[in-house]
Amino acid sequence: MRVGIGYDVHRLVPERKLIVGGELIDYHLGLLGHSDADVLTHAIMDALLGTVGLGDIGKHFPDSDPSYQGISSLKLLAEVVGKIREQGYEIGNIDGIIIAERPKMSPYIPRMVTRLANVTALKEDQINIKATTTEGLGYTGEGKGIAAQAIAMVL
Repeated sequence: MRVGIGYDVHRLVPERKLIVGGELIDYHLGLLGHSDADVLTHAIMDALLGTVGLGDIGKHFPDSDPSYQGISSLKLLAEVVGKIREQGYEIGNIDGIIIAERPKMSPYIPRMVTRLANVTALKEDQINIKATTTEGLGYTGEGKGIAAQAIAMVL
């Protein structure tokens, strides 16, 4: 058994779609990034890569590579899952937390879990997603960005 942890943060900006956990969220701002800037999926990918010592997503999917411009993070997650399995491991579980003052994430979490389970070939009860605020403190509390953390275990 091995574990890994991941963290990601992106700035909220106008004229971008807000995608978290592979789910399009109805909001007037979106996350700025080279790909779709899905903070939760990025944190999960880093956690998974960390479980087997394969570095981070920047190493595997650099923002200097134009082929990743605007790409769905779920496609990248599928590649990461393949890398984990190539190392001889299976994913045991994933636990993630979205840190955002707004929009409220709870209505979207069940669909996020379903999307992530489909991409990782896990059962939905092997994926746990939560959301929290920072009670108005810091960049997330001020509505300037969204962060996410994840931990994963492989067997």
